[in-house]
Amino acid sequence: AWSFQENSISYCLLVLLWPPPGYSFCTELDTTGHLPARSSSIRVVLECTCSRDEVLGESSCFHHHPDDKLPEDQSSLFLRTLCTDSCLNMEKVACWIQFLVRTAWLLLPESRHCQLTVLPSSQSCRFQLTSPSKMNIDIEFIFAVEEA
Repeated sequence: AWSFQENSISYCLLVLLWPPPGYSFCTELDTTGHLPARSSSIRVVLECTCSRDEVLGESSCFHHHPDDKLPEDQSSLFLRTLCTDSCLNMEKVACWIQFLVRTAWLLLPESRHCQLTVLPSSQSCRFQLTSPSKMNIDIEFIFAVEEA
């Protein structure tokens, strides 16, 4: 979505988050067995890929790994960086995206002419670009997951 006012433009972007290979997202139900209205925990669940692994000729999936240890890979980095226990931590996700955007912004030619400001938000990412003519562009990334 976007809107325009006198000296500012606002964009709101939906960003779908995908689990690493071999995992899925699962929204936890409330105590009555229904989906909570807001701010529910999103569990990162290890999937069994045995049938797929058999076709590919691999020995076993991560879920049924003989040593019950996951190999050091991008998936475990994802879990350490963006999760708390086995749940996706949206504050960590927001901080990580803010870091990536700030880092990428410095590489763009526009960074010499426009100022990027990270705006406070714990469950989304909000940024403001200010041009020399004082035109503001407000951008908000709202995160969503798709359940398997």
